[in-house]
Amino acid sequence: MTTVRYAPSPTGRLHLGNARPALINWLFAKSTGGRYILRLDDTDTARSTEAFAEGIYADLAWLGITPDLRVRQSDRTARYDAARDRLIADGRLYPAYETEEELDGKRARARLLGRPPVYDRAALNLTDEQKAKYEAEGRKPHWRFKLDGRPVAFNDLIKGPQTVNTASMSDPVLIRADGSYLYTLPSVVDDIELGISHVVRGEDHVSNTGTQIEIFEALGGPVPAFAHHNLLTGADGEGLSKRLGSLSLEQLRAAGYEPMAVAMAAVLTGTSLPLEPYADLAALGQVFSLDVVSHGSARFDPAELASLNARILHQMPYELARPRLEALGLASAPLWLALRGNLSVFSDIADLATLISGPVTPVVAEEDRDFLREAASLLPPEPWDETTWSKWTEALKAATGRKGRALFHPLRLALTGREQGPDLKSLLPLLGRTACLARLP
Repeated sequence: MTTVRYAPSPTGRLHLGNARPALINWLFAKSTGGRYILRLDDTDTARSTEAFAEGIYADLAWLGITPDLRVRQSDRTARYDAARDRLIADGRLYPAYETEEELDGKRARARLLGRPPVYDRAALNLTDEQKAKYEAEGRKPHWRFKLDGRPVAFNDLIKGPQTVNTASMSDPVLIRADGSYLYTLPSVVDDIELGISHVVRGEDHVSNTGTQIEIFEALGGPVPAFAHHNLLTGADGEGLSKRLGSLSLEQLRAAGYEPMAVAMAAVLTGTSLPLEPYADLAALGQVFSLDVVSHGSARFDPAELASLNARILHQMPYELARPRLEALGLASAPLWLALRGNLSVFSDIADLATLISGPVTPVVAEEDRDFLREAASLLPPEPWDETTWSKWTEALKAATGRKGRALFHPLRLALTGREQGPDLKSLLPLLGRTACLARLP
């Protein structure tokens, strides 16, 4: 069975860039009948909070993602300890005592000599006496994974064949001097134990994959398939950061964006598929696959998100909108169908509904008063339907000789008090003859 994982750290709220891998994994898993695991990478105890964890759950639920399993790395420390001990016993994990200042000095000297700033593995040559001396000084070791130093090849399901040469890399630190784990070892241990078949993530992790494959092999676990998608960037090409609060899912939700608009912007940007509305994630999943993800950039345009949001609302059937309209006391199919084409966000409906219920302050230019009095005298008798507007304006045109903007604009200003708004053909039957007469001079 296809099994994927989405692994955010609860050190902040999710933003649009985070939504991209969350949704791509969801669509990939569900299109194959697979499982979706939410794993909170909360080994950074100083920055991880329960509030951020709850925020992640809420954000994913808002997008329509319901994980099949939720796990936390903070609950799985014993498993990482066992993997640590195995790697130490096998000679793949070794202690190193250099301070950060000493490591900075080594990197600076390597650069001066024109060499890559790769760790020199000096710690492998320490004697027991030297280690004891460091310990007596109060130094605590960090632990490095000894790479094979070879070309590691894998077939990326998005980018195609890839090779990462670990000979050009420093042995990665897996455990800090305070004993806490960095991301890499817990991630590999979890992927093995949770049966992750596919790791789908951002292309910024491609270079990490060679290291992780070596750790998978060192622990005797099956190596999953990898797929690295392009990252959402701003118009300037810079990556979207969780510090951009305006793009956090929490802020987008508060601003009134529909979850499907956010989902489509997050997923479809940087693909060969057009940015167009889909009814739900299931419908989006029918057209999305890893094959449509572009190899180039994925530049996010806020205007496209706003456009998607409006298009979703303009197409939304009444039955789907009804529960939200009922909460506003506006449960009327004719009202919804007349007004939805002018919505930018759903909450706009409350303001637009005042065009019908009032109060409305008519706008009447002095030069239009006689014309509007004539319009009032020619108002057809009820009942009204969507043909009433054309019958009324044709009669007005014949009586006054006005046409085009000179005919229609004064009527809109008088009936709605606004320069723009809903189609008057649909609005007129909702207003009724009494309200129209009250707004005409």
